[in-house]
Amino acid sequence: QGTPRAGIGHFTVWDYVVFGAMLLVSAVIGVYYAFAGGGQQTSKDFLMGGRSMSALPVALSLTASFMSAVTVLGTPAEIYRFGAIFCIFAITYFLVVLISAEVFLPVFYRLGITSTYEYLELRFNKYLRLCGTILFIIQTILYTGIVIYAPALALNQVTGFDLWGAVIATGIVCTFYCTLGGLKAVVWTDVFQVGIMIAGFSSVIIRAVVVQEGIGRILNDSYHGGRLNFWDFNPNPLQRHTFWTILIGGTFTWTGIYGVNQSQVQRYIACKTRFQAKLSLYINLLGLWAILVCAMFCGLAMYSIYQDCDPWTAKRVSAPDQLMPYLVLDILQDFPGVPGLFVASAYSGTLSTVSSSINALAAVTVEDLIKPYFRSLSEKKLSWISKGMSLFYGGVCIAMAAVASLLGGLLQAALSIFGMVGGPLLGLFSLGILSSFANPIGAFVGLTGGFTVSLWVGIGAQIYPPLPERTMSLNLTTIGCDIGSPGTGGNWTATTEMPTLTALVHLQGTERPVLADYWYSLSYLYFSTLGTLVTIALGMIVSLLTGTFSRQLDPRPDSV
Repeated sequence: QGTPRAGIGHFTVWDYVVFGAMLLVSAVIGVYYAFAGGGQQTSKDFLMGGRSMSALPVALSLTASFMSAVTVLGTPAEIYRFGAIFCIFAITYFLVVLISAEVFLPVFYRLGITSTYEYLELRFNKYLRLCGTILFIIQTILYTGIVIYAPALALNQVTGFDLWGAVIATGIVCTFYCTLGGLKAVVWTDVFQVGIMIAGFSSVIIRAVVVQEGIGRILNDSYHGGRLNFWDFNPNPLQRHTFWTILIGGTFTWTGIYGVNQSQVQRYIACKTRFQAKLSLYINLLGLWAILVCAMFCGLAMYSIYQDCDPWTAKRVSAPDQLMPYLVLDILQDFPGVPGLFVASAYSGTLSTVSSSINALAAVTVEDLIKPYFRSLSEKKLSWISKGMSLFYGGVCIAMAAVASLLGGLLQAALSIFGMVGGPLLGLFSLGILSSFANPIGAFVGLTGGFTVSLWVGIGAQIYPPLPERTMSLNLTTIGCDIGSPGTGGNWTATTEMPTLTALVHLQGTERPVLADYWYSLSYLYFSTLGTLVTIALGMIVSLLTGTFSRQLDPRPDSV
């Protein structure tokens, strides 16, 4: 397992040195913030950076944790296979940031809360707060396990980079600086890691442009290969990516992450002033666009280089997220240390996502599960408990990575099912903020309803995957592969679909229920939308039926 393929480069000592340096710098930042400014005296210092952060580092930090290694490895492969329509997300990001900054941020910032779920108690009652907290904890732990394991596996398969060494090293370094330095360390390591990510992407793009002799040729190849498919206004909600699914579905999905997810909200609330907090979101938008453009160019360059010989159908890599590491070793093999830089950038994505998850989990646990029930604890004790929680969740996340290696596809399915939690939760917050008459009963019924519908569609989609014509993958060929290379028969050209999946579809062709082709084939981006809308609609109807509920929030005299 993990033996480098013949014909492309493999890892050298220099690559390991570059990777090690990245981990070392991250750890040093953690140590620095453990002692800087008198250390972490209170739990507020530890979890909120003492509410003294300024906009720029926070903005870069938000960008970094949004960008996991899944983005570094997955997005270019996505564009390589399905074309540049993914770039419509640029518009989506703009809408998401706008909604987060103008609707959700003012409420959370003015209330001065540490955990977003505190809002649910202020607005509804403590049982809803508990629901939100527990859903968040389960979802985040599942997500973090996959974020640590999936990229490690892809990089290991292609480069022979040690799998468990990398998983445990990143896990330990991450836990180390989260536990020592708190939110400040998380933010400043993220700033450093964004730099590494951009450097990794740039090295690939620059080298690819040199190999292909100019950007013009890359764009030309992409155009003729149908990869520049920006405008697809098909309103069909069953199509995986169209202009509308990305614009509407994407906005709901990502608002659930930017607007109400503790990992993101916690950091922009840690800014000095409300103006800085809003500014951090708008600067972060520029970061998101930059990353998207980088990923797009990588994907198009990959197509231009492999247009006649797709490594995936030629069985040189076994999964689409291995395409990017394969490309890196292929075109950068003569430059010692540069493949290491790319691997470091992928792991920077992992580190930044995991560290913000650990910090958010610690915050939620302390604020929602410990403080309300143990009121006598001093600040000093709470800051120690917060550190203990960081350490504990760090361990849990490494353990989840081990679980991910055993369960693989099962955990991925669990995650996509829990990804659907985001929708109903967003609906719950929106209900509280946007409608004055919503009451706890309505909110609870709405949340349950939204959750049920989301799970129904989600589990259905896992059992009956949508048919190939719904995903619209563009054609790839292996015509230009040299016949002698392993895995390619004489004139054998393969389709893009994974053989297992098509076999599965044929098997179910006989017994696919009617629901499968309509209801379960809904674009994955609409899962969140569905959950949110069902929650809001049900919540409003039930609230109106069960009578009004007057519980005005004290700290907001002007209802914004």
